[in-house]
Amino acid sequence: MHPNFNLYTADAVQQALSFLVRQGTYIEAQVARIRYPEIQYPQLIPVDTSANEWAKSITYFSMDKAGQAAWFNHMSTDMRLADVVREKHEQTVEMAGIGYRYTLEELGQAMMVPGTNLTSEKAEAARRAYEEFVDGVAMTGDTSRNMTGLINDAAVTQADAAYSGTGNSPAWSDKTAEQILTDVNDALTGIYTSTLTVEMADTVLLPIAAMTQIATKQMPNTTMTVLQWIQQNNVFTALTGQPITIRAVRGLETAGENGTGRMVAYRRDPSVVKLHIPMPHRFLPVWQRGPLIFDVPGIFRIAGVEIRRPKAVRYVDHILDTAYE
Repeated sequence: MHPNFNLYTADAVQQALSFLVRQGTYIEAQVARIRYPEIQYPQLIPVDTSANEWAKSITYFSMDKAGQAAWFNHMSTDMRLADVVREKHEQTVEMAGIGYRYTLEELGQAMMVPGTNLTSEKAEAARRAYEEFVDGVAMTGDTSRNMTGLINDAAVTQADAAYSGTGNSPAWSDKTAEQILTDVNDALTGIYTSTLTVEMADTVLLPIAAMTQIATKQMPNTTMTVLQWIQQNNVFTALTGQPITIRAVRGLETAGENGTGRMVAYRRDPSVVKLHIPMPHRFLPVWQRGPLIFDVPGIFRIAGVEIRRPKAVRYVDHILDTAYE
């Protein structure tokens, strides 16, 4: 063995480590600027990162008012009283992680050409994995952590689409344009009336197949599609003058009762629904895992989706239903 073998190896490792640390700062900043337009949750759910990143749980209190005024005689003693009902809610914050790895050989080859930067593909792959993980938790939760998502929370009112189509079918493929419009407006009106006109849904999520149906189906006696008609002639827009958001969302094809298609109507507002990410994904300092292996760990902490006002959300199932299609 060459007498300087260990020295050469130690020097090479130290140079590689220094190179990787230096490059890591550049790579992380570069990856943070990349957008992933196909990730759904940022456009659908307000994200809250305000909690302490090492908090064990997220706690909040909801309050409802009770009491009704009535006629009262000046000699009476049975005065009507108002009160408030306060409930405590708590969500556990969980940690998850995804990082990437380099070997001494990879780093040595990258260092051979002066001024060469490490490529960011591995860091991008880690960040992409993080976004996909959060997207899944945001939409459907994770049963292993007792988390539910935006489209499957048991506290939300669930209803069936009207059985008004051909052969009493609830499926939109068996319905007229007017019957589909009725299903959408019934969902919006149901939220409005069940909350005594306090809540109004401004967002409607649909399975991709259902969105395709209304985007291609013609509204009778018009030049508009059903989608265009709904966008202009819905309860929310009629009452507020504001445009409604209608989006196609992956996962809704089988999210409903008995694996049927589900429509989700809700008010996209942090007072109604939010996704807690106390610690967004971050890369930690380089860790030498073995003699020639260098890991860049990545961690994040998430508490999942919190539907604070379930009555401002409504599920309508069977708009896609293989039993009728």
